[in-house]
Formats: sequence, C-alpha cells, structure tokens
Amino acid sequence: MKDVSVGICGLGTVGGGTFNVLTRNAALIAGRAGCNIRISRVASRRSRDDLDLGSVPFSTDIFDVVNDPAIDVVVELIGGYDTAKELVLAAIRNGKHVVTANKALIAVHGNEIFEAAEKAGVVVAYEAGVAGGIPVIKAVREGLAANRIDWIAGIINGTGNYILTEMRAGREFSEVLKEAQELGYAEADPTFDVEGIDAAHKLAILASSGFGVPLQFEKGFTEGISTITPYDIAHAELLGYRVKHLGIARRREEGIELRVHPTLVPKSHLIAQVDGVLNAVLVDGDAVGQTMYYGPGAGDEATASAVIADIVDVARAVSTESTLRIPYLGFRPSAMEDLDVLPMEDIHSAYYLRIQAFDHPGVLAKIASILSEHGINIESIMQKESEFKDGRIPVIILTHTVQERQMNLAIEDMEALSDVDGKVVRIRAENFN
Repeated sequence: MKDVSVGICGLGTVGGGTFNVLTRNAALIAGRAGCNIRISRVASRRSRDDLDLGSVPFSTDIFDVVNDPAIDVVVELIGGYDTAKELVLAAIRNGKHVVTANKALIAVHGNEIFEAAEKAGVVVAYEAGVAGGIPVIKAVREGLAANRIDWIAGIINGTGNYILTEMRAGREFSEVLKEAQELGYAEADPTFDVEGIDAAHKLAILASSGFGVPLQFEKGFTEGISTITPYDIAHAELLGYRVKHLGIARRREEGIELRVHPTLVPKSHLIAQVDGVLNAVLVDGDAVGQTMYYGPGAGDEATASAVIADIVDVARAVSTESTLRIPYLGFRPSAMEDLDVLPMEDIHSAYYLRIQAFDHPGVLAKIASILSEHGINIESIMQKESEFKDGRIPVIILTHTVQERQMNLAIEDMEALSDVDGKVVRIRAENFN
C-alpha cells in the first residue's frame, strides 16, 4: 500500500490523543484507508515527556511541518486564530491538505480558507471542530445529503452542560464553575464556554453545512449561562422543563436564525436528558425527520477519533489521486445561498418569565393586561409566596410562542410598572415540534 505522510502541529490534549491513536491503531486504520498513514513529523511549542515519539522528528517550529516537502497532510491542532490561520494558508499554498480541530478558525476565517483551498485543489477537513468525537458534520454533509435541513439545535459545549446539570441540585453557578475548573472541564478563563462563544463558533459551522450558506459567526446572537440561578432551574422543572444551553439554527424563507442561549426544553425530550460534559445535536430534515447525534464533545482520544476520521478521508483521496471530494461545507460553491442571519427580534419562541412583583391588589391583572396588549398568550402562571419582608413575590409565567420583538416591548412595559421590582428574568423555550 502507498504511504500517506502526516505532520502534526500541536501536542496538547488533542494532538497527543491523535498521535497515540494513530500509532496504536495503525494497522486497523490502514485497512480502512487503503494506505499506510505515517506520522512523518511533529511540531509543538513544547515537547511532552509522556509521549513516546520514537523516531518521529520533533520541532518547536510548527512551520517546519508546512515546509517539509514530504508531508501530504498537515494536522493543525494549535488552536487560536492568527497563527493557526497563517499556518493553514501556508499549508494550502504549499499544496498540502489540512485537517483541523479548530472551530474558532473555521467559524471566523473559514470562507477565506475554503476559497484558497478550492483554488489550490486541496482538502480542508474540520469534523473534530464540532462536538468532539460525534461525527455530526459527516452526518449533515453526507448521511443527510438528500434532505432539506430545516433546523439544527444542540448542546455543543460540555462545560456549560456540566454546570447546568450540577445546578439542578441547587448549587450556585460560581461554585460549580470552580469545580469544573478543578476537574479540567473549564479553562482558567472560562469566558468562551460559559458566555456561549465556543458554542457559537460550532453553530456557525453547523448552520453553513446544513443550509448551504456562507459562514456568518459574527452575525449570530450569543447569551451565556452566568446569570442562570438554581431558583429558575428548579421552577422550570416544576413546569416540566429543563434548562439547557443550546445553539439553535433555523432556516426560514427570509433568512436564517443563528442563536446561542439558555433554553427551556421539555423534560420528556431526549436532548433534555443529556447531562454532564456530553454533547448532543438534533437535526431536522424534511425526508428523515428528527435525528440526534450524542456522545463525548471533548477529550483527547474522543476528539482524536474525529481528527483521524478526517485524515483517513484525505488519505483515501491522496493515495488514489482522486479528484472526487465532498465540498467543504457540503455544497458546491455555485450552489451556496447568500441568506442573511435574521436579527434576534425576528425570532419566534415561547418564554419563561420571572417577575419580582410587590404584593399589591391587581398586580397580576396589570401584568396579564400588558402581555395581552402585545399579543402574548399565557400557557401557565405561578405566584409564589413572598420570600421577602417587604412583600415582594415572584410571579412565574410560561407563554405561548411569540415574536421576540413583541416580548421585548412587553418586558419594557412590565419593568416600568411601580409594582414590579428590578429586571424581568427571561429564558426562551423550545418544544422542537
């Protein structure tokens, strides 16, 4: 069998996992690829004493991999934006195929990278960038190729899912976040995870692959979980819902929705039962209906599984000198649609509302009247006993589906009431019907 030469850039968690699995399962992988996949060079800022590189050349300069004429496939696992972009574009200019797990790079610079790769006639593969070891990109681009994808929704950040899972026991956000950091689930700076930026990167890629539109990460709506309280999680449970941090992309005639935010999901739905650091992605196609892809969204060998699946795909093309390739985002460039991302005020959702009201006569009637004036129907309402000496009471409302623009106006009017104290808490709800 022909040898395909691979160079790995980055020996962090995923880089180390990729090296180990490629080495351990070399014979099995060769049988599936139809060629020997040989690690010819590794580069990283720092070496790892726990990895036995054997005779594989090691360098601290990642561009040594890109400039090695013997390398067929460059595996970019360094993360970040600028250096990773420079590395990938240099690899493309040198005629090398690229495999990456860098969702931020693809979400922000993917349009430019794919255009350069198309001109150079090389593959850029990125399965591991979305949902770790779950092969959801392959499912959307290949397994569901016959379908018009109507919407995609998923738990695509394990750190946030772990925090919300633990908060169901009544624990505070800050306490669980600290634990997640100690366990290695969250970074020292957890902003990308808890504020939804990581999930937004992944959602942008999923939406482009599903709908055949350019990557538009910067136009999406992102809301994190740092303001979610155990109180709201508990009362969502009483209403029959579970709070999950979801990425949701929906195709509509006038454009696409692209949003990441805490979401109430019916407890009976499968995705509501995905706990801990696991990920799950729902995809709704016109022919197949709803399908769900579930598993580990991070981790060394789980993510390496997706990296190596991409390497195998590229190796098959290299070893057979095939020109038949799956388009980068699942659609030929000429078939891509230039659909805009809709503003958040145009989306439709049901809503959980918590209103801190003073226990005055007629306050519920005033709140109900405001909702009615803005065309918002109430599905259920709970008025809790006062927990404060000054008589403030929490009023919890679940609404029917309504446009966000109407809800914004209603919340503004409710917060202006003298009977309402502070801001109205709002969490969107989805039933996935």
